[in-house]
Amino acid sequence: MRIVVTGADGFIGKNLRVRLQELGHRDIGCITRSTDPAEFAAQLRAADFVFHLAGVNRPQDPSEFTHGNSGLTQALCEALRGRATPVVFASSIQAELDNAYGASKRSAEEALLAYAGQSGAPVYLFRLTNVFGKWARPNYNSAVATFCHNIARGQPITVNDPLAPLKLLYVDDVLQAFVELLDGSQPGGFLQVGPVYATTVGEVAETIRGFAASRQSLLTDRVGTGLVRALHSTYISHLPPESFAYQVPRHEDPRGAFVEMLKTPDCGQFSYFTAHPGVTRGEHYHHSKTEKFLVIRGTAEFGFRHIVSGHVHTLVTRGGEGTIVETVPGWTHNITNVGEDELIVMLWANEIFDRARPDTIAMKVKP
Repeated sequence: MRIVVTGADGFIGKNLRVRLQELGHRDIGCITRSTDPAEFAAQLRAADFVFHLAGVNRPQDPSEFTHGNSGLTQALCEALRGRATPVVFASSIQAELDNAYGASKRSAEEALLAYAGQSGAPVYLFRLTNVFGKWARPNYNSAVATFCHNIARGQPITVNDPLAPLKLLYVDDVLQAFVELLDGSQPGGFLQVGPVYATTVGEVAETIRGFAASRQSLLTDRVGTGLVRALHSTYISHLPPESFAYQVPRHEDPRGAFVEMLKTPDCGQFSYFTAHPGVTRGEHYHHSKTEKFLVIRGTAEFGFRHIVSGHVHTLVTRGGEGTIVETVPGWTHNITNVGEDELIVMLWANEIFDRARPDTIAMKVKP
């Protein structure tokens, strides 16, 4: 299948080209602003499927809306005349409004609908709103891109009205809706992309500020699902290469080192520690706190003693075995490096350490 993408070097276009390549499509034609008219027409005449993403949304002169949106789309339809090539069009929610940009997008939609009626080709029209994600241009594509770019570089952002409503679409969701149309099973018309995230400008700004602050606090937000996941991914994609890495505090004493890596609001924290040969760490118990230990390098002996019955249990685990050892409430426990090399152990605790209520009571395993 010969797929042609207009606006191929734009924000959505670059993401779409990568997604198409991942799906195994190799015959992809790219139309950009530098494509001359003859090449533009030739590319489209050879197309089996067209993603029409090109357009103008922030021109110096409002008259450019007509040329860059409705005029370009009319030229596209003319190039496809006599064929029945499916077209996906990235329109805008602004097409519902009475402004120059919206009028140019409505005119483009009408041209494509006329092409569909004349040719019988399916035309898929998406009225998109505030698409964001990796490779979006700051100060152009969306406020999200601007916020991410500036905050990642320690630069100020401007929020005129924190309560201003904002509806957002994540680029990966847009791409998924686009590529599902390649099999031709869906009839043309106006289609929806979801989920649409309803939020405010202030909430988005504060969320992105929180991503930057997490490098100092080590407290990361709930970045695994929904809007926060998408915003977090977008923020990280805007980091300059010199900011790909950062340091966290490393606490050392004669026993070895302890390093906290990551804390969460409600799923505990991650850290690691080291111990020199012969060193024992721990010697305490918890009432409610639980932990998971994974030996990365070295040999560790875990000792346990029930704080009431006095029952003792010992086990040994080595780096590379993939054995998780859990601490159990009501059992005092310790970890001894019984090998000849430095011991390195990864640790997850189900709660963030609270100095006011540490739930960590000193007691030796061997009284």
